[in-house]
Amino acid sequence: MRKSLMRMTLRQLRIFNEVCDLRSYSRAAEEMSLTQPAVSLQIRQLEELLGQPLFEYVGKKLYLTETAEALRHASRDIFGRLESLDMQLSDLQGSLQGQLKLAIESSCKYFIPHLFAAFKRQYPEVSLALAVVNRAQVIRRLSDNRDDLVVMSMVPQDMGLEFMPFLNNPIVAVAPAEHPLCAQPALTLKDLEPWPLLIRENGSGTRRACEEYFKEKRVHFGQTLEVSSSEAQRECVVAGLGLAMLTRHAVSAELAAGTLKELPVAELPLYRSWCVVQGRDKRLSPVAHAFLGFIRTERAQISRLAERFDGRPRSG
Repeated sequence: MRKSLMRMTLRQLRIFNEVCDLRSYSRAAEEMSLTQPAVSLQIRQLEELLGQPLFEYVGKKLYLTETAEALRHASRDIFGRLESLDMQLSDLQGSLQGQLKLAIESSCKYFIPHLFAAFKRQYPEVSLALAVVNRAQVIRRLSDNRDDLVVMSMVPQDMGLEFMPFLNNPIVAVAPAEHPLCAQPALTLKDLEPWPLLIRENGSGTRRACEEYFKEKRVHFGQTLEVSSSEAQRECVVAGLGLAMLTRHAVSAELAAGTLKELPVAELPLYRSWCVVQGRDKRLSPVAHAFLGFIRTERAQISRLAERFDGRPRSG
């Protein structure tokens, strides 16, 4: 091993990772409560130790060199092993401690906090770092090994991943309560075609699932309006701008209150399973192992939690 590599410090690597994540010296300095010259100095010292540049500017954008990509991968492995050591030391002391780094598709952001809360009741000293992103961003995070685990549907088959399905994700068609289709006792997807459809942005797992299903059913919507979040979609439907295909969990409160109606479409719900996913060769921390074990053994509790999001009015 090069002797110069042994002179790198964990502080330098933390600053380097912050610059990588934010693509900005100034933003990294602000995030870490440092001055920009202090960040620049640490990066320059790293470059001297490595003998190669880490970043380059093209126009006003900061890009990682191949050396930076290699260092980024190695540094994440280092910090991951230190976190695992910290958790193992806690485990040896008789309590599970540490942080679960979890990335989830936005469609399950309504449910996962409740799932983690149930897990935390068993392990009160664990904490959560939660990233809510779309499917395309989840796949990038998997490639970069940024998280302990991810939760997504439609798991890619070409990335060497291990996954465990644990809950159905029902996608339903919704309309404002006063919409003419709400008066119909039964509908088909074809009946929805004349109406505007609100769709998620490119990269959304819900959008991809729906588009593949529409193609299979030979259904085409001529009028679409792209909306970049399920919350905005939901409000657009309430405002009368169109119909939407949303996970039932995302609109459970509106369905229960009657401000939105689930349309009785024969071909729906469209079910996709949420899966907890990891790289096949990934070393899991004790907290990640415990979380996987909780999901595997607490299926009845998870099902009861999911019932809160089915949109049915609750008595009492």
